[in-house]
Amino acid sequence: MPPSSLPSSCPSSFSSQRRRLLSAGGALAASSLLPAARVAHAADAWPTRPVRFIVPFPPGGPVDTTARAFTQKLGEIWQQPNLVDNRAGAGGMVGAALAAKEPADGYTLFVGSIHHAVNPALQPKMTYDIERDFAPVSFAAMFPVFLVAHPSVPASNVRELIALAKSGNGLSFGSSGNGGGTHLAGELFNMHAGIKLQHIPYKGSAPAMNDLLGGQVQLMFADAPSALQHIKSGRIKVLGVASRQRSAMLPEVPTIAESGLPEYEAYSWAALFAPARTPPAVLARINADFNTALRDAAVRQRLLTAGAEADPGTQQQMRERLSSELRKWAQVVKVAGIQAD
Repeated sequence: MPPSSLPSSCPSSFSSQRRRLLSAGGALAASSLLPAARVAHAADAWPTRPVRFIVPFPPGGPVDTTARAFTQKLGEIWQQPNLVDNRAGAGGMVGAALAAKEPADGYTLFVGSIHHAVNPALQPKMTYDIERDFAPVSFAAMFPVFLVAHPSVPASNVRELIALAKSGNGLSFGSSGNGGGTHLAGELFNMHAGIKLQHIPYKGSAPAMNDLLGGQVQLMFADAPSALQHIKSGRIKVLGVASRQRSAMLPEVPTIAESGLPEYEAYSWAALFAPARTPPAVLARINADFNTALRDAAVRQRLLTAGAEADPGTQQQMRERLSSELRKWAQVVKVAGIQAD
C-alpha cells in the first residue's frame, strides 16, 4: 500500500501508546519512592505516644540516675511522658534480653552500660547479642574511674604506687564485684604496669568503699559516684584518673596515662540502644534529639552531680567504640583468667 493510503490515525495511535507507557513508568517510579516517603513521614510523626526506656539496673544507681537525667529532657523535646522501666538482674542481662525482643518501632529503648561490653566474654551462652540484636543510638555518659588509696599507703602518685607494688608490698584492691568495670580497670592496670595487685571482690561499690575507708583493702578503682565525696573529705587520697582525659570533676588529678602508662584507659559508661531493625529515619531522629538533650546545660549539670560526664556522639561513633570495648575487655578477661561467679 502506498504511503498516502496509510490510515491517518496511526501517528496519533503511536503517540497515545507512548503517553500510556510514560504514564505507567512514572507511576511505577513514584510507587518505588513510597516506602522511603512513608519512613520519612513516620520519623516526622514519631513519637505519638510515650517512649519506654528499659534500664537493666535498680533505681538509684549510676545508670538509672543517668537515664532519668536525659529522659526528662527528651520528654520535653518530644512532648510525651517517657517511662523508665527498671528490669534489674544478672549484671544487666535480664533487662537486655527483654529489650532485644521488643518491637523495633522506636517506642522501646534500652540503656546499656559497660557490663554489656564485658558480659559476652564472661557469659558465652547469653540469649542475646549486643551487636546483632541492638542498633546503636549514642553513648550517653562517661563515669570517670579514679585510682584511690587509703591514707596509710606510702605512695602519692601512680609511679610511686607501681614501685611499691614491685617491691612485693602485697597490695590489694577492692571492686564492686567480680567482672565489673572497676575490677577490670584494676586488672588492666596490672597488665600495663607489670604488677599483681590482689583483687578483693565485693557485692557492690558501697561495701568495697567501706572497707577501703577502714583500711581492710589498700586501693580501689572507684567510679566517681562512689569516690568523690570521700576524696573531697580527705578520707581517701586519689592517685590518678583512668580515663584518657582529665576529669572535669577533679581537673587537677593527672591521668594514669600521663603518669607513666601511656596506653592505659578505663572508664564506666552508659549508652542508648534501640532494638535491631528500628527504621533508620527513626534512629536518626532519636540520635539528634538525644544529643540535643545531652548538650542541655541543666542535663549536663545533673549528670555531673551524679558523677557522670555527658558523652554525646553519632551512631557510627558508638558502633565503633562498642566494638573496641568488646575486644578490649575480652582480652582482659582472658589474660586475667576472670570467670563469672
